Amino acid sequence: MAQQHPSQVSSAGLPDAARVSVVVPSYNHAPFVAAALRSVFRQTLQPAELLVIDDGSADDSPRVVEKLLKDCPFTCELIARENRGLCATLNEGLSKTRGPYFAYLGSDDLWLPGFLAARVALLEERERAVLAYGHAFLIDERGEVVDCTSDWADYSDGDARAMLLERTIAPMSPTVLYRRAPLERHGWNERARLEDYELYLRLSAGGEFAFDPRALSAWRRHTSNTSRDFVWMIEARLEAQANVADELGLSAEELRRYQRALNFAGAEDLLRLGDKAQALRFLRR
Repeated sequence: MAQQHPSQVSSAGLPDAARVSVVVPSYNHAPFVAAALRSVFRQTLQPAELLVIDDGSADDSPRVVEKLLKDCPFTCELIARENRGLCATLNEGLSKTRGPYFAYLGSDDLWLPGFLAARVALLEERERAVLAYGHAFLIDERGEVVDCTSDWADYSDGDARAMLLERTIAPMSPTVLYRRAPLERHGWNERARLEDYELYLRLSAGGEFAFDPRALSAWRRHTSNTSRDFVWMIEARLEAQANVADELGLSAEELRRYQRALNFAGAEDLLRLGDKAQALRFLRR
């Protein structure tokens, strides 16, 4: 086990409220997973535990992870098994960890060193918050910053339902730290096509989303977005809204209104991509 860097503080020795569990779901990201894990190692507030679950990667990811975890300065574990999908992997990670705070980092994404410390501090201040989140950098395959959500995402602090349903904007996964108790009440729907959006909707009914305007994480964009990607995402969000309508107490008319707004927003995105036929299809709904 590597020596702990003197500038780092381990959450294992802090009060229960400051203990953080981190899960890295790994899948076919051998070129990127080492950078993701090093960004966890370098946190100024170290997690109490790190669990990496390799979800049946066909590349060299398990070997890369196993080698790198030898340098992990805190409790860590690798589970390598057959493919079960991201939502099942996240639920497994949640069930196998214990910290009152939970975060997951995609195996191609990154955290800046102060990410966990900032998010824990925010949740400590906001007792009614179910999660804390913020802006994110978008990086390319070389790790170069190509965009930042602060330039275009109108995120909300507090009640997130209007943001999620009317503006159809959602936190990016590497920016989020969850409070475990509300997360365990819901977990990830393993039948959902879009893992986080439906969960955010369910969580928004039970508490606030605490927003930190700083960009302390990075989401990796591998290729340019295509109209096919946007169509899939719109359909998945429409499905998620329908799944949670009763839980959110939405009337049939309210659901139709939110879905019209989502169709319109999707049509705008498709028009920007030059796919007029698909845009027209969504506008006609």
